[in-house]
Amino acid sequence: MSATGIAYDRTGTGPPVVLLHGLGGERQVWDGVVEHLRAEREVVTVDLPGFGASAPLAQDVVPTPAAIAEQLARFLGEIGLERPHVAGNSLGGWIALELARRDVVASVTGLCPALWERPLPPKPFVMHRVARTLRPALPALMRTGLGRRAALLGIVARPGDVSPQDALRVASAYASAPAFAATNRAMRSGHFTGGERIRVPVLLAWGELDRLVTPPARALVPRAVSITLPGCSHLPMLDDPALSARTILRGSARTTG
Repeated sequence: MSATGIAYDRTGTGPPVVLLHGLGGERQVWDGVVEHLRAEREVVTVDLPGFGASAPLAQDVVPTPAAIAEQLARFLGEIGLERPHVAGNSLGGWIALELARRDVVASVTGLCPALWERPLPPKPFVMHRVARTLRPALPALMRTGLGRRAALLGIVARPGDVSPQDALRVASAYASAPAFAATNRAMRSGHFTGGERIRVPVLLAWGELDRLVTPPARALVPRAVSITLPGCSHLPMLDDPALSARTILRGSARTTG
């Protein structure tokens, strides 16, 4: 773990790319993608503050995407990464854009990024409470197709194709994240702004089957290129790791906006 409290893994060779998971996730969700990237990129996967093995932000700091981006900017300096490429899923995509707005990264690739045009209303954390209650039973549940479908339907296109090990990792990370509730509230109470000031290349990739996040009607990042990921839902890293890796390679190959 770094001095900023960020847990991370670092592997591969080539231009550096930092991978940011979504709300309730952890860095291991990128494992399948990393296998396709490491021959062409130095890959850094991180646990966002308060998720996985990373420490939460300071108690008096509201965990907005902007505040998390500030912590990550300090982290990048700490580990000696100057203007790396960055890719993020869902909340991680929003945070990646916050880093680009601060002009500390070389490019952004957003996989199903959490972009909406106005704040969202509060939402009860019913599924999170259910997951926490069922946490002792998750290993057994994720060994069954029905259990994986119940846990992953809505975020993965084909839950039955996800291995029991990967399904358990996703469900356990979601159930155990101490910063989930506060980060969810902070995320829903705002929306990304300032996209017109981003000058680095931005590639936004939207899951064809994603029903959680869809492209906003108004371009929040005017200079961004948008594409569709066929056959993918909200977690394309699990639906199609190879396609996700190719998308990140494409996004991180551009060095000027």
